[in-house]
Amino acid sequence: MTLVQMQPSTTHAAAVGRTVADAMDTAGPQVCDDMTVEVALAVMASACTGHLLVCDDSGRCTGLVTHAQLAVVRDGSAYSDRVRLRDILGDCGPFTSTVTTMAEAGHIMHHSHVDALPVVDEHGSALGVFALAR
Repeated sequence: MTLVQMQPSTTHAAAVGRTVADAMDTAGPQVCDDMTVEVALAVMASACTGHLLVCDDSGRCTGLVTHAQLAVVRDGSAYSDRVRLRDILGDCGPFTSTVTTMAEAGHIMHHSHVDALPVVDEHGSALGVFALAR
């Protein structure tokens, strides 16, 4: 994953005009939202990644799940091996596009309390992931 450190310095000034397309990581593992939590955790482990892009049956990105999110669900008292990703995603988003500036994406992430954003095209298909270092 490409990490971008935003700092209030000359680095920050240079980053203001840059877009998400300049720093996003290409789409990693994408899984269908009918996958179970256990299978998703196994996919993450085998892909050596901390997140998965989740898509619906039509290939449209519906969100991003992290290992930490899935671990909380798995360790919860209401968990069963039938819990699917679509059951835990909640509302869709936030998402960003390749033309969003890095500063705008950082603002979205800060206010949404997320570490990464799915980058989607005009049809909702996942193009990659944008993450900021904290």
